[in-house]
Amino acid sequence: MTHSARYVIVWTILGAAWTAVASAQAPAPAPGTAAAPVAQAPGPQTPAPPPGPGPAAALPVVIGPPAPVPAAVAIPRPTPDELAQVNATMRRLIASDTSATRPLLEKFAPLLQLQPARMNVATTYTQTVQRRGPRHEGFVEIARRGNIDLLLDGDSITDWWVQNDANKAVFEKYFGGIRTANFAIAGDTTQGLLWGLKNGEGQGFQPKAIMLMIGTNNQGNTGPEIAEGVGAVVQELRTDFPDAKILLLAIFPRSTPNDPVREKLAEANRIIARLDDRRHVFFLDIGPKFLDGAGNLLPDTFRPDNLHPIAKGYEIWGEAVKDSLAELLK
Repeated sequence: MTHSARYVIVWTILGAAWTAVASAQAPAPAPGTAAAPVAQAPGPQTPAPPPGPGPAAALPVVIGPPAPVPAAVAIPRPTPDELAQVNATMRRLIASDTSATRPLLEKFAPLLQLQPARMNVATTYTQTVQRRGPRHEGFVEIARRGNIDLLLDGDSITDWWVQNDANKAVFEKYFGGIRTANFAIAGDTTQGLLWGLKNGEGQGFQPKAIMLMIGTNNQGNTGPEIAEGVGAVVQELRTDFPDAKILLLAIFPRSTPNDPVREKLAEANRIIARLDDRRHVFFLDIGPKFLDGAGNLLPDTFRPDNLHPIAKGYEIWGEAVKDSLAELLK
């Protein structure tokens, strides 16, 4: 085999591995370490107000232990043995190279080495700022009382269904006749939702159906990492509520066409669609209903931030899911 052919093979292996762990090779905080900037991605949504003055509001976010991730959305990560094999092969190829490129290969050899993948914070049980204080405690009390047929969970996009009179009217139209609990919190992430479910929000009741959308706030993560986080939430819901049917919504489009953030979320959506088993998990992408032919959000459906629906947007959402929810609630 020629040197060029051998390089092609190794570069193919490295390229596939680097793609699978995109942006996952930088060091990451270990469980139990304070890392508020990592756990709370800046600026994706207007965060929920802190739980009031006092020490609890100022405590750093501590990364929690990892949650299980369904195989359907798990990122392939090389084992230590696989890392050693690939890197040893690359070193041998560089050492045996006789071309004029060898000095460059030697200069950039560290960049040609596979690195251990970083921890995906999106798949950890991490108590975010949003899941501290009265709101979380209120959810736990609601869960303890039970009598919930439909659970809504996620971030501000779900939380703000009942933020003002116009939104409340739409909520009442589609959910007024259903015993519904909304445990979504503005600004939260997959890791915060995981923690909430593990710490009282997922115990004490057994809903018939769940509508879940989460992930737009995980902007410190890649698309595949967000998908892993969503998958971990779905797995936790399946553990806590084994008889419930989960309507897993694709993360809504945000911003404008060609914005990298929108493409990242679209990538995550393509991956989480694999979680649909038509038995317990039902994936539904209603994002296109909010867009015109050019991919822009329809007029008067979202706030100027191009992220949060207003009453007309919630009307589109309610109409798009009502039949699916009716079926899942049977």
